[in-house]
Amino acid sequence: MDCNNNTKRLVVLGGGESGVGAAILGKDKGMDVFLSDFGSIPEKYRAMLDAEGIEWEQGGHTMDRILAADEVVKSPGIPPTAPVMKAIFEKNIPVISEIEFAGRYTDAKMVCITGSNGKTTTTLLTYHILRDAGINVGLAGNVGKSLALQVAREHHDVYVIELSSFQLENMYDFKVNIAVMLNITPDHLDRYDYKMENYVKAKFRIIRNLTPEDAFIYWQDDPVIQSQMAQIATEAQLFPFTDHAEPHAHAYVDEDDSVVFETPDTSMRMPRADLSLNGLHNLYNSMAAGLSACLLDIKKEDIRRALSDFEGVEHRLEFAGEVDGVRYINDSKATNVNSCWYALESMPANTVLILGGKDKGNDYTEIEPLVKEKVKAIVCMGKDNAKLESFFEGKVPALVSTHSLDEAMAECRRLASPGDTVLLSPCCASFDLFSSYEDRGRKFKDAVKKMKEQ
Repeated sequence: MDCNNNTKRLVVLGGGESGVGAAILGKDKGMDVFLSDFGSIPEKYRAMLDAEGIEWEQGGHTMDRILAADEVVKSPGIPPTAPVMKAIFEKNIPVISEIEFAGRYTDAKMVCITGSNGKTTTTLLTYHILRDAGINVGLAGNVGKSLALQVAREHHDVYVIELSSFQLENMYDFKVNIAVMLNITPDHLDRYDYKMENYVKAKFRIIRNLTPEDAFIYWQDDPVIQSQMAQIATEAQLFPFTDHAEPHAHAYVDEDDSVVFETPDTSMRMPRADLSLNGLHNLYNSMAAGLSACLLDIKKEDIRRALSDFEGVEHRLEFAGEVDGVRYINDSKATNVNSCWYALESMPANTVLILGGKDKGNDYTEIEPLVKEKVKAIVCMGKDNAKLESFFEGKVPALVSTHSLDEAMAECRRLASPGDTVLLSPCCASFDLFSSYEDRGRKFKDAVKKMKEQ
Protein backbone atom coordinates (compact mmCIF):
# COMPACT_ATOMS: atom_id res chain seq x y z
CA MET A 1 0.00 0.00 0.00
CA ASP A 2 1.31 3.45 -0.82
CA CYS A 3 1.70 5.63 2.20
CA ASN A 4 0.62 9.21 1.91
CA ASN A 5 2.13 11.56 4.45
CA ASN A 6 -0.89 11.37 6.72
CA THR A 7 -1.18 7.59 7.01
CA LYS A 8 0.30 6.27 10.23
CA ARG A 9 2.71 3.37 9.69
CA LEU A 10 2.08 0.72 12.33
CA VAL A 11 4.40 -2.26 12.71
CA VAL A 12 3.17 -5.20 14.79
CA LEU A 13 5.79 -7.64 16.11
CA GLY A 14 4.45 -11.14 16.79
CA GLY A 15 1.74 -13.02 14.91
CA GLY A 16 -0.17 -14.55 17.82
CA GLU A 17 -3.52 -13.61 19.38
CA SER A 18 -2.49 -10.15 20.58
CA GLY A 19 -0.48 -9.21 17.48
CA VAL A 20 -3.14 -10.18 14.96
CA GLY A 21 -5.80 -8.37 17.01
CA ALA A 22 -3.66 -5.21 17.06
CA ALA A 23 -3.04 -5.45 13.30
CA ILE A 24 -6.80 -5.69 12.59
CA LEU A 25 -7.60 -2.75 14.88
CA GLY A 26 -4.84 -0.69 13.20
CA LYS A 27 -6.24 -1.52 9.76
CA ASP A 28 -9.77 -0.57 10.87
CA LYS A 29 -8.41 2.79 12.05
CA GLY A 30 -6.95 3.49 8.59
CA MET A 31 -3.29 2.79 9.36
CA ASP A 32 -0.72 1.21 7.06
CA VAL A 33 -0.10 -2.03 8.96
CA PHE A 34 2.78 -4.50 8.58
CA LEU A 35 3.07 -7.57 10.85
CA SER A 36 6.41 -9.33 11.31
CA ASP A 37 7.17 -12.53 13.26
CA PHE A 38 10.70 -13.87 13.71
CA GLY A 39 9.26 -17.37 14.20
CA SER A 40 6.33 -18.95 12.39
CA ILE A 41 2.76 -17.66 12.48
CA PRO A 42 0.07 -20.30 13.23
CA GLU A 43 -2.13 -21.19 10.23
CA LYS A 44 -5.26 -19.76 11.88
CA TYR A 45 -3.66 -16.31 12.25
CA ARG A 46 -2.14 -16.31 8.74
CA ALA A 47 -5.66 -16.92 7.37
CA MET A 48 -7.07 -14.04 9.44
CA LEU A 49 -4.36 -11.63 8.18
CA ASP A 50 -4.92 -12.70 4.57
CA ALA A 51 -8.69 -12.26 4.90
CA GLU A 52 -8.11 -8.70 6.16
CA GLY A 53 -5.56 -7.90 3.43
CA ILE A 54 -2.84 -7.17 6.01
CA GLU A 55 0.78 -7.64 4.90
CA TRP A 56 2.80 -10.03 7.04
CA GLU A 57 6.08 -11.94 7.11
CA GLN A 58 7.43 -14.82 9.19
CA GLY A 59 10.78 -16.50 9.78
CA GLY A 60 12.67 -13.20 10.05
CA HIS A 61 12.38 -9.41 10.14
CA THR A 62 12.65 -6.97 7.21
CA MET A 63 14.43 -4.28 9.22
CA ASP A 64 13.98 -1.45 6.68
CA ARG A 65 10.20 -1.77 6.92
CA ILE A 66 10.21 -2.16 10.69
CA LEU A 67 12.45 0.87 11.23
CA ALA A 68 10.18 3.00 9.01
CA ALA A 69 7.36 2.60 11.57
CA ASP A 70 5.73 5.54 13.34
CA GLU A 71 4.85 3.19 16.20
CA VAL A 72 5.44 -0.47 17.09
CA VAL A 73 3.03 -2.78 18.90
CA LYS A 74 5.11 -5.54 20.51
CA SER A 75 4.00 -9.01 21.59
CA PRO A 76 4.58 -9.41 25.36
CA GLY A 77 6.76 -12.47 24.78
CA ILE A 78 9.50 -10.52 22.94
CA PRO A 79 12.13 -9.39 25.47
CA PRO A 80 13.46 -5.82 25.28
CA THR A 81 16.94 -7.34 24.74
CA ALA A 82 16.00 -8.94 21.37
CA PRO A 83 18.11 -7.48 18.51
CA VAL A 84 15.00 -6.15 16.70
CA MET A 85 13.98 -4.25 19.86
CA LYS A 86 17.45 -2.76 20.33
CA ALA A 87 17.35 -1.43 16.76
CA ILE A 88 13.88 0.05 17.33
CA PHE A 89 14.97 1.73 20.58
CA GLU A 90 18.04 3.20 18.86
CA LYS A 91 15.73 4.92 16.36
CA ASN A 92 13.50 6.18 19.20
CA ILE A 93 10.39 4.61 17.67
CA PRO A 94 7.63 4.40 20.33
CA VAL A 95 6.86 0.82 21.45
CA ILE A 96 3.55 -0.07 23.10
CA SER A 97 1.61 -3.18 24.08
CA GLU A 98 -1.54 -4.41 22.36
CA ILE A 99 -3.51 -3.52 25.53
CA GLU A 100 -2.21 0.08 25.45
CA PHE A 101 -3.10 0.31 21.74
CA ALA A 102 -6.64 -1.06 22.22
CA GLY A 103 -7.30 1.21 25.20
CA ARG A 104 -7.12 4.29 22.96
CA TYR A 105 -10.25 3.28 21.09
CA THR A 106 -12.71 2.29 23.84
CA ASP A 107 -14.32 3.95 26.83
CA ALA A 108 -15.42 0.65 28.38
CA LYS A 109 -14.74 0.10 32.08
CA MET A 110 -11.52 -1.87 32.68
CA VAL A 111 -11.09 -4.41 35.49
CA CYS A 112 -7.43 -5.44 35.32
CA ILE A 113 -5.93 -8.28 37.34
CA THR A 114 -2.26 -9.02 37.97
CA GLY A 115 -0.17 -10.99 40.45
CA SER A 116 2.37 -13.79 40.33
CA ASN A 117 -0.28 -16.44 41.00
CA GLY A 118 -4.04 -16.79 40.74
CA LYS A 119 -4.49 -14.27 37.89
CA THR A 120 -6.29 -16.62 35.51
CA THR A 121 -8.63 -18.04 38.14
CA THR A 122 -9.52 -14.56 39.45
CA THR A 123 -9.99 -13.16 35.93
CA LEU A 124 -12.28 -16.01 34.86
CA LEU A 125 -14.19 -15.87 38.17
CA THR A 126 -14.74 -12.09 37.87
CA TYR A 127 -15.85 -12.54 34.25
CA HIS A 128 -18.22 -15.35 35.35
CA ILE A 129 -19.85 -13.13 38.02
CA LEU A 130 -20.37 -10.21 35.63
CA ARG A 131 -21.55 -12.29 32.67
CA ASP A 132 -24.03 -14.23 34.82
CA ALA A 133 -25.35 -10.92 36.20
CA GLY A 134 -26.21 -9.86 32.64
CA ILE A 135 -23.36 -7.38 32.12
CA ASN A 136 -22.10 -6.99 28.52
CA VAL A 137 -18.56 -8.06 29.43
CA GLY A 138 -15.48 -9.04 27.41
CA LEU A 139 -12.59 -11.27 28.56
CA ALA A 140 -9.07 -10.35 27.42
CA GLY A 141 -5.34 -10.22 28.16
CA ASN A 142 -3.68 -13.56 28.86
CA VAL A 143 -7.06 -15.30 28.54
CA GLY A 144 -9.93 -14.94 26.12
CA LYS A 145 -9.67 -13.06 22.84
CA SER A 146 -7.33 -10.20 22.02
CA LEU A 147 -8.58 -6.93 23.54
CA ALA A 148 -7.69 -5.08 20.32
CA LEU A 149 -9.78 -7.48 18.21
CA GLN A 150 -12.77 -7.09 20.54
CA VAL A 151 -12.46 -3.29 20.51
CA ALA A 152 -12.30 -3.42 16.68
CA ARG A 153 -15.18 -5.79 16.02
CA GLU A 154 -17.37 -6.13 19.12
CA HIS A 155 -18.71 -3.78 21.78
CA HIS A 156 -18.51 -4.42 25.52
CA ASP A 157 -19.35 -2.15 28.43
CA VAL A 158 -16.76 -3.77 30.72
CA TYR A 159 -13.59 -5.77 30.06
CA VAL A 160 -11.98 -8.13 32.56
CA ILE A 161 -8.30 -8.35 31.64
CA GLU A 162 -5.55 -10.61 32.96
CA LEU A 163 -2.24 -8.73 32.79
CA SER A 164 1.25 -10.21 33.08
CA SER A 165 4.28 -8.13 34.00
CA PHE A 166 5.37 -8.45 30.34
CA GLN A 167 2.15 -6.77 29.17
CA LEU A 168 2.42 -4.03 31.80
CA GLU A 169 5.97 -3.12 30.68
CA ASN A 170 4.72 -1.31 27.56
CA MET A 171 1.61 0.33 29.01
CA TYR A 172 1.74 4.09 29.56
CA ASP A 173 -1.61 5.92 29.28
CA PHE A 174 -3.92 2.90 29.56
CA LYS A 175 -6.79 3.66 31.95
CA VAL A 176 -7.68 1.02 34.56
CA ASN A 177 -10.86 1.52 36.61
CA ILE A 178 -10.46 -1.38 39.02
CA ALA A 179 -6.89 -2.66 39.50
CA VAL A 180 -6.37 -5.98 41.32
CA MET A 181 -2.99 -7.09 42.71
CA LEU A 182 -3.20 -10.62 44.13
CA ASN A 183 0.38 -11.22 45.30
CA ILE A 184 3.99 -10.77 44.22
CA THR A 185 6.58 -13.54 44.47
CA PRO A 186 9.73 -14.10 42.41
CA ASP A 187 8.90 -15.07 38.81
CA HIS A 188 10.38 -14.40 35.36
CA LEU A 189 13.49 -12.99 37.04
CA ASP A 190 15.50 -13.99 33.96
CA ARG A 191 13.61 -11.18 32.14
CA TYR A 192 14.39 -8.62 34.88
CA ASP A 193 18.18 -8.96 35.23
CA TYR A 194 17.49 -11.27 38.18
CA LYS A 195 16.44 -8.21 40.21
CA MET A 196 13.22 -8.59 42.16
CA GLU A 197 12.67 -4.80 42.34
CA ASN A 198 12.51 -4.61 38.53
CA TYR A 199 9.78 -7.25 38.49
CA VAL A 200 7.86 -5.48 41.30
CA LYS A 201 8.02 -2.15 39.45
CA ALA A 202 6.64 -3.78 36.30
CA LYS A 203 3.70 -5.23 38.28
CA PHE A 204 2.94 -1.90 39.96
CA ARG A 205 2.55 -0.17 36.58
CA ILE A 206 -1.06 -1.36 36.86
CA ILE A 207 -1.86 1.57 39.20
CA ARG A 208 -0.01 4.32 37.31
CA ASN A 209 -3.09 6.17 35.96
CA LEU A 210 -5.59 5.56 38.75
CA THR A 211 -7.69 8.55 39.85
CA PRO A 212 -9.77 9.13 43.04
CA GLU A 213 -12.76 7.56 41.22
CA ASP A 214 -10.82 4.31 40.71
CA ALA A 215 -10.18 1.35 43.00
CA PHE A 216 -7.07 -0.63 43.93
CA ILE A 217 -7.83 -4.09 45.37
CA TYR A 218 -4.87 -5.96 46.89
CA TRP A 219 -3.86 -8.65 49.38
CA GLN A 220 -3.11 -6.79 52.60
CA ASP A 221 -0.68 -9.39 54.03
CA ASP A 222 1.66 -9.73 51.06
CA PRO A 223 5.05 -8.46 52.33
CA VAL A 224 6.21 -7.30 48.88
CA ILE A 225 2.99 -5.37 48.23
CA GLN A 226 3.13 -3.90 51.76
CA SER A 227 6.67 -2.66 51.27
CA GLN A 228 5.90 -1.17 47.84
CA MET A 229 2.73 0.54 49.12
CA ALA A 230 4.84 2.29 51.77
CA GLN A 231 7.02 3.80 49.03
CA ILE A 232 4.44 4.95 46.49
CA ALA A 233 1.44 7.26 46.37
CA THR A 234 -1.83 6.55 44.60
CA GLU A 235 -5.00 8.62 44.50
CA ALA A 236 -7.16 5.52 44.13
CA GLN A 237 -9.54 4.22 46.77
CA LEU A 238 -7.90 1.24 48.51
CA PHE A 239 -9.70 -2.06 49.08
CA PRO A 240 -7.36 -4.53 50.82
CA PHE A 241 -8.46 -8.12 51.56
CA THR A 242 -7.18 -10.66 54.10
CA ASP A 243 -8.20 -14.02 55.60
CA HIS A 244 -9.03 -12.60 59.07
CA ALA A 245 -10.81 -9.51 60.41
CA GLU A 246 -8.38 -6.59 60.43
CA PRO A 247 -8.74 -2.82 60.49
CA HIS A 248 -9.02 -1.35 56.97
CA ALA A 249 -9.78 -4.74 55.36
CA HIS A 250 -12.71 -4.63 52.90
CA ALA A 251 -12.98 -8.41 52.53
CA TYR A 252 -12.15 -10.88 55.30
CA VAL A 253 -13.35 -14.02 57.11
CA ASP A 254 -15.27 -13.36 60.35
CA GLU A 255 -15.50 -15.48 63.50
CA ASP A 256 -18.46 -17.43 62.04
CA ASP A 257 -16.30 -18.51 59.06
CA SER A 258 -18.27 -16.24 56.73
CA VAL A 259 -16.62 -14.16 54.01
CA VAL A 260 -17.49 -10.48 54.47
CA PHE A 261 -17.36 -7.89 51.66
CA GLU A 262 -17.56 -4.15 52.50
CA THR A 263 -17.55 -1.41 49.85
CA PRO A 264 -19.14 2.08 49.94
CA ASP A 265 -22.40 0.84 48.38
CA THR A 266 -22.43 -2.88 49.23
CA SER A 267 -22.16 -4.86 52.45
CA MET A 268 -22.57 -8.63 52.14
CA ARG A 269 -21.48 -11.93 53.63
CA MET A 270 -21.63 -15.59 52.67
CA PRO A 271 -20.46 -18.79 54.40
CA ARG A 272 -16.91 -19.65 53.34
CA ALA A 273 -18.10 -23.25 52.86
CA ASP A 274 -20.35 -22.02 50.01
CA LEU A 275 -17.40 -20.85 47.87
CA SER A 276 -16.98 -23.23 44.94
CA LEU A 277 -13.16 -22.96 45.03
CA ASN A 278 -11.28 -24.56 47.94
CA GLY A 279 -7.94 -23.71 49.52
CA LEU A 280 -6.48 -20.51 50.98
CA HIS A 281 -5.24 -19.17 47.63
CA ASN A 282 -8.74 -19.55 46.17
CA LEU A 283 -10.24 -17.72 49.16
CA TYR A 284 -8.10 -14.72 48.14
CA ASN A 285 -9.08 -15.12 44.48
CA SER A 286 -12.77 -15.20 45.46
CA MET A 287 -12.37 -12.10 47.67
CA ALA A 288 -10.70 -10.12 44.88
CA ALA A 289 -13.39 -11.12 42.36
CA GLY A 290 -16.19 -10.45 44.86
CA LEU A 291 -14.85 -6.97 45.72
CA SER A 292 -14.58 -6.10 42.00
CA ALA A 293 -18.21 -7.16 41.50
CA CYS A 294 -19.38 -5.15 44.54
CA LEU A 295 -17.64 -2.04 43.15
CA LEU A 296 -19.48 -2.53 39.84
CA ASP A 297 -22.80 -2.61 41.75
CA ILE A 298 -23.62 -6.22 40.93
CA LYS A 299 -26.52 -7.49 43.08
CA LYS A 300 -25.52 -9.43 46.19
CA GLU A 301 -27.53 -12.52 45.24
CA ASP A 302 -25.81 -12.60 41.82
CA ILE A 303 -22.37 -12.40 43.45
CA ARG A 304 -23.20 -15.13 45.99
CA ARG A 305 -24.57 -17.46 43.32
CA ALA A 306 -21.61 -16.98 40.96
CA LEU A 307 -19.02 -17.44 43.74
CA SER A 308 -20.70 -20.72 44.67
CA ASP A 309 -21.20 -22.26 41.19
CA PHE A 310 -17.95 -21.33 39.40
CA GLU A 311 -16.05 -24.27 37.96
CA GLY A 312 -12.27 -24.04 38.29
CA VAL A 313 -9.58 -23.44 35.70
CA GLU A 314 -8.00 -26.16 33.56
CA HIS A 315 -4.42 -27.07 34.64
CA ARG A 316 -4.90 -25.41 38.05
CA LEU A 317 -5.32 -28.04 40.82
CA GLU A 318 -7.50 -29.97 38.37
CA PHE A 319 -8.54 -33.51 39.34
CA ALA A 320 -7.23 -35.74 36.54
CA GLY A 321 -8.54 -39.10 37.77
CA GLU A 322 -7.97 -41.93 40.22
CA VAL A 323 -6.01 -45.07 39.39
CA ASP A 324 -5.52 -47.98 41.86
CA GLY A 325 -6.69 -45.75 44.72
CA VAL A 326 -4.18 -42.96 43.88
CA ARG A 327 -5.53 -39.46 43.06
CA TYR A 328 -3.79 -37.59 40.22
CA ILE A 329 -3.88 -33.74 40.26
CA ASN A 330 -2.92 -31.61 37.25
CA ASP A 331 -1.41 -28.29 38.36
CA SER A 332 0.66 -27.77 35.21
CA LYS A 333 -0.06 -24.03 35.35
CA ALA A 334 2.27 -23.84 38.40
CA THR A 335 5.24 -22.47 36.45
CA ASN A 336 6.81 -20.79 39.50
CA VAL A 337 7.69 -21.78 43.07
CA ASN A 338 4.93 -19.82 44.80
CA SER A 339 2.24 -21.51 42.66
CA CYS A 340 3.58 -24.86 43.80
CA TRP A 341 3.50 -23.62 47.43
CA TYR A 342 -0.24 -22.92 47.11
CA ALA A 343 -0.80 -26.35 45.58
CA LEU A 344 1.13 -28.16 48.33
CA GLU A 345 -0.67 -26.13 50.98
CA SER A 346 -3.95 -27.73 49.87
CA MET A 347 -2.54 -31.30 49.54
CA PRO A 348 -2.74 -34.15 52.07
CA ALA A 349 0.33 -35.96 53.41
CA ASN A 350 1.89 -38.73 51.26
CA THR A 351 2.01 -36.70 48.07
CA VAL A 352 4.23 -37.73 45.16
CA LEU A 353 5.34 -34.44 43.59
CA ILE A 354 6.39 -34.05 39.94
CA LEU A 355 8.79 -31.10 39.52
CA GLY A 356 10.93 -29.81 36.67
CA GLY A 357 11.15 -28.07 33.32
CA LYS A 358 12.83 -24.84 32.29
CA ASP A 359 14.11 -23.14 35.46
CA LYS A 360 13.57 -19.34 35.49
CA GLY A 361 16.03 -18.58 38.29
CA ASN A 362 13.98 -20.45 40.92
CA ASP A 363 14.68 -20.49 44.65
CA TYR A 364 13.11 -23.66 46.08
CA THR A 365 13.56 -22.74 49.78
CA GLU A 366 9.99 -21.36 49.85
CA ILE A 367 8.44 -24.82 49.38
CA GLU A 368 11.01 -26.74 51.44
CA PRO A 369 8.95 -26.83 54.71
CA LEU A 370 5.80 -28.02 52.89
CA VAL A 371 7.81 -30.60 50.93
CA LYS A 372 9.24 -32.01 54.19
CA GLU A 373 5.76 -32.06 55.75
CA LYS A 374 3.70 -33.51 52.88
CA VAL A 375 5.87 -35.08 50.14
CA LYS A 376 6.92 -38.74 50.26
CA ALA A 377 8.68 -38.68 46.88
CA ILE A 378 9.82 -36.18 44.25
CA VAL A 379 9.88 -37.20 40.60
CA CYS A 380 11.99 -34.76 38.58
CA MET A 381 10.83 -34.49 34.97
CA GLY A 382 13.00 -32.41 32.66
CA LYS A 383 15.95 -32.31 30.32
CA ASP A 384 18.22 -31.12 33.12
CA ASN A 385 17.28 -32.00 36.71
CA ALA A 386 20.63 -31.23 38.37
CA LYS A 387 19.47 -28.12 40.28
CA LEU A 388 16.37 -29.88 41.67
CA GLU A 389 18.36 -32.98 42.62
CA SER A 390 21.05 -31.03 44.45
CA PHE A 391 18.48 -28.94 46.36
CA PHE A 392 16.11 -31.75 47.45
CA GLU A 393 18.68 -34.56 47.94
CA GLY A 394 18.17 -35.99 51.45
CA LYS A 395 15.08 -33.84 52.13
CA VAL A 396 12.50 -36.41 50.97
CA PRO A 397 12.36 -40.21 51.42
CA ALA A 398 12.66 -40.79 47.64
CA LEU A 399 13.98 -38.65 44.77
CA VAL A 400 14.16 -39.87 41.16
CA SER A 401 15.20 -38.21 37.92
CA THR A 402 13.27 -38.79 34.68
CA HIS A 403 13.51 -37.20 31.24
CA SER A 404 10.05 -37.81 29.75
CA LEU A 405 6.42 -37.90 30.85
CA ASP A 406 6.15 -41.67 30.30
CA GLU A 407 9.18 -42.29 32.51
CA ALA A 408 7.82 -39.90 35.18
CA MET A 409 4.38 -41.56 35.22
CA ALA A 410 5.93 -45.03 35.57
CA GLU A 411 7.96 -43.82 38.58
CA CYS A 412 4.88 -42.18 40.16
CA ARG A 413 2.97 -45.42 39.79
CA ARG A 414 5.81 -47.33 41.46
CA LEU A 415 6.15 -44.86 44.34
CA ALA A 416 2.46 -44.12 45.13
CA SER A 417 0.27 -46.40 47.29
CA PRO A 418 -3.54 -46.44 47.56
CA GLY A 419 -4.68 -43.28 49.37
CA ASP A 420 -1.73 -41.21 48.09
CA THR A 421 -1.87 -38.22 45.74
CA VAL A 422 0.31 -37.61 42.68
CA LEU A 423 0.65 -33.86 42.06
CA LEU A 424 2.04 -32.37 38.85
CA SER A 425 3.04 -28.87 40.06
CA PRO A 426 6.33 -28.37 38.27
CA CYS A 427 7.58 -24.91 39.51
CA CYS A 428 9.10 -24.46 36.05
CA ALA A 429 8.19 -23.43 32.51
CA SER A 430 7.40 -26.30 30.16
CA PHE A 431 9.52 -25.47 27.13
CA ASP A 432 12.19 -28.14 27.61
CA LEU A 433 9.88 -31.11 26.94
CA PHE A 434 6.51 -29.55 25.98
CA SER A 435 5.23 -26.72 23.81
CA SER A 436 3.34 -25.01 26.68
CA TYR A 437 2.02 -25.65 30.20
CA GLU A 438 -1.35 -26.53 28.55
CA ASP A 439 0.37 -29.17 26.40
CA ARG A 440 2.11 -30.57 29.51
CA GLY A 441 -1.18 -30.66 31.47
CA ARG A 442 -3.17 -32.32 28.69
CA LYS A 443 -0.50 -34.99 28.12
CA PHE A 444 -0.48 -35.66 31.89
CA LYS A 445 -4.28 -36.09 31.87
CA ASP A 446 -4.07 -38.33 28.80
CA ALA A 447 -1.48 -40.48 30.57
CA VAL A 448 -3.75 -40.86 33.62
CA LYS A 449 -6.67 -41.79 31.35
CA LYS A 450 -4.50 -44.39 29.60
CA MET A 451 -3.48 -45.92 32.96
CA LYS A 452 -7.15 -46.17 33.94
CA GLU A 453 -8.06 -47.94 30.70
CA GLN A 454 -5.26 -50.46 31.17
